[in-house]
Amino acid sequence: MIKITIAGRPNTGKSTLFNALTGTRDALVHDRPGVTRDTIYGTLSIRSDCQICDTAGLENARKGIAADSTGMALDAISSADAILFVVDGRAGLLSEDMDWARTVRRKTRAPVLLLVNKSESGKRLNNIHDFYKLGFGEPVLISAEHKTGFDSIFEFLEHIAPVTKGDNTKEEPERRVKIAVLGQPNVGKSTLVNRVLGENRQIVKDEPGVTRDTVKIPVKFYGRDILLMDTAGLRRKSNVHDDVETLSALKSLDAIEKSDVVILVVDATRDIENQALGIAARVYDAGKILCVALNKWDLVDADERDEKLLKLKHHFTNSFHQIIKPMILAISAETGTGVQNMFKRIYEQWDISNTTAPTSLLNKIIGELVESRQPPMSRLKRPMRIKFASQTGRHPMRITINVGGASDIPESYTRYLRRGIASALKWEHLPITIEYKKADNPFD
Repeated sequence: MIKITIAGRPNTGKSTLFNALTGTRDALVHDRPGVTRDTIYGTLSIRSDCQICDTAGLENARKGIAADSTGMALDAISSADAILFVVDGRAGLLSEDMDWARTVRRKTRAPVLLLVNKSESGKRLNNIHDFYKLGFGEPVLISAEHKTGFDSIFEFLEHIAPVTKGDNTKEEPERRVKIAVLGQPNVGKSTLVNRVLGENRQIVKDEPGVTRDTVKIPVKFYGRDILLMDTAGLRRKSNVHDDVETLSALKSLDAIEKSDVVILVVDATRDIENQALGIAARVYDAGKILCVALNKWDLVDADERDEKLLKLKHHFTNSFHQIIKPMILAISAETGTGVQNMFKRIYEQWDISNTTAPTSLLNKIIGELVESRQPPMSRLKRPMRIKFASQTGRHPMRITINVGGASDIPESYTRYLRRGIASALKWEHLPITIEYKKADNPFD
């Protein structure tokens, strides 16, 4: 895998370029400088052997988030096989560009391609020849927004890492379990991600709203290849007044749809809030496996732990009928306590969710459930007859039941069947949907 790092000062269009090269919208894009804080990773859309890294804007800050972001960007530059150094063609050459160009040359001997962005109109460029002073050779005019000038980028990458004969650049990468880490601000999401990675990859501060992008990081943890997604904290809409935070929240919610498993991190030192229950509801509705990570468990008094855990399970059990037993596990992301056990449980549930129940076994289970408790009469006072059932989907586990006589089976009976099926097949932690199909009448 060839690592290509996009670097430059803030607001030169690095994230727009990243999205264009990867064919995604993974990087948050906004006119405000300094929006990107963490290093975002993706794959070049036309070559699966090229990893693209979007970095935070390089700033002269000695402390705070800007200093941490710049430090991570410099680390990405040092470890890169090639650099795409982006400058703003409309603003012209600035002294900050000169300073950071010198820093890049000190940090790495990797080849650098100088990209003059926002060059869709040559008339708006300011002294294009000044960019030669950066010492990176001939400037390449591009427009990340309009995706022009990319041929020079692809030629540069081909020179760095030629595609050998027989390579299939469109080959699908190995299937990884996609695990999204969600929660309210400042509950320890990035600390948990860093714990899994074994390094301080994500910025961690004792203040809310530090993470803005959804950062996707491939990693091998506890024997499995996974794609870990660190997301921005989710707050109530009434508390969100900033459009950047709104965009970050939308990306966090989009991570639910793109994931296989969601770890909902909650703060064990605080009471469960409706906001956390609302996030859980979205996860259940999307048919994803949910694990509630009760973080900062080491800070809870030992005498209060049993009561707090019981109270939390009561909240989830009574709030959602889609799940039989919520998977709630106590951890400490700071110390690592319980983290491996949590992932072990997640892997177990993921493996179960990839199985298909034998049709004969499923019908035997449902037959016993019906015999124990007959379906109610329909509104037309007709008996409801459950004839045949089969598993028709996974993620969520979908059961289709053919019924005769009537199909308006009440939700209370559906919950009874769901609970019985889950208990018999050990699907208690998995989302299950039951659909009814009216059996064809052969005399119609």
